Amino acid sequence: MSQTTPRVLIVDPDPASREQCRAFLADRTVETADSGTTALERLATEPFDVVLGDCELGDVDGLEFLRLAQEAHSDLSVILMAAFGSVQDAVDAMRHGAADFLAKPFSEEQLRLAVDKATRTQQLLHENHDLKEALDDRLRIDNFVATDPAMLRILKSVKAVAAARTTVLITGESGTGKTLLARAIHRSSPRHSGPFIEVNCGALPENLLESELFGHVRGAFTGAVRDRPGKFEEASGGTIFLDEIGTSSPGFQVRLLRVLQDRVVERVGDSQSIDVDVRVILATNVELEAAVRDGSFREDLYYRIQVVNLEMPPLRLRRGDIANLAALFLRRYAAETGKPVRGFTDAALRILLEAPWPGNIRQLENVIERAVVLSEHEAIRPEDLPATLHGPGTPPPADNLLAPDSHLLPLRDGLAGPERLLIERALAHFGGNRKQTAESLDINRSTLFNKMRKYDLL
Repeated sequence: MSQTTPRVLIVDPDPASREQCRAFLADRTVETADSGTTALERLATEPFDVVLGDCELGDVDGLEFLRLAQEAHSDLSVILMAAFGSVQDAVDAMRHGAADFLAKPFSEEQLRLAVDKATRTQQLLHENHDLKEALDDRLRIDNFVATDPAMLRILKSVKAVAAARTTVLITGESGTGKTLLARAIHRSSPRHSGPFIEVNCGALPENLLESELFGHVRGAFTGAVRDRPGKFEEASGGTIFLDEIGTSSPGFQVRLLRVLQDRVVERVGDSQSIDVDVRVILATNVELEAAVRDGSFREDLYYRIQVVNLEMPPLRLRRGDIANLAALFLRRYAAETGKPVRGFTDAALRILLEAPWPGNIRQLENVIERAVVLSEHEAIRPEDLPATLHGPGTPPPADNLLAPDSHLLPLRDGLAGPERLLIERALAHFGGNRKQTAESLDINRSTLFNKMRKYDLL
């Protein structure tokens, strides 16, 4: 609908009255109808800003016409008019949602004032609607800073898949924004007012994971002192996001397959099935096809979750977004900390653009937060950035730390670089599989998870 030249529909069975109203509104785009039925047909196919309708239309009562017109267009401004209308008529019209009421005969000035007021109201409704849509889009999609074509295609896919309950699998390296994408899908969906429940499958052992997701009944295991619903039940009516699904055990995969097939869960220790209305989004940084080939991931589950696959590109393949992402994080943390940091020097920005970013966007965000906290200038300088970004992107080897002319470091700091490097190389060797990585390093998965978080490798 145009806001510069409002369209007015005059509905009146009296030809003389219609033409007089048209003459009063000669500077507007005016159309006419001689009955309520004709007017409603036109409203169904043509855009109008304001409707001026007589209360005596012959085929339909004025208040009924008002109701039907507003059902067709909830933000339509409708002015009712009636010959020698009473105060009660006006009250009834306004109570039922009319923008105004005019008693015939009325002057040109009265009509123009009423239409101007209704037009302004209608335009404000449109502006509020447009603003709400803009805010919703910002919350849903624009948290992603993207100029990269692959990333733009993914964001377009979000809008396409959001409306359905289709299972979505998000793949990509750690730190590429898989959780953010899952939240965007949820917020863009009809389920946006429902819960969004996130579970990291890689952070819990199998028995705790099953209890967490499916719930348990009293006495199911030691410490189960009461019945407890699981995350699938809590997410009913909304979305559940299962991160790191590639690390899940065979037993858990069997139970998950049934949930996806039948939309029911069974609490641990119980045989009763509970219906769940939930949309499932999964994420992994493991190559699932390889996991299917080596038998660590069920083939039937793989095809069940491979309905829609969105692959998040690593940051090193979307270098055109690095500067904008860095600026976004800088504004955020400068505001949070109250630091007067406004930008980056050319040298610092060049380091950011050339760094390998094995931890992807999460690592970039952490680097910028650290730089803002440490900086004593209005622009981030190279010395505000971690030393690991200045070179080829890896910590200095341990033998360099032992050289006679090397700068002495506290033992904890000196060992951090080699430890990070070992973990990073093991993760790369096993394709991001945390279980295999932990076993090769002879540590448990919880310890590996904590160290990955410490070194920005998640």
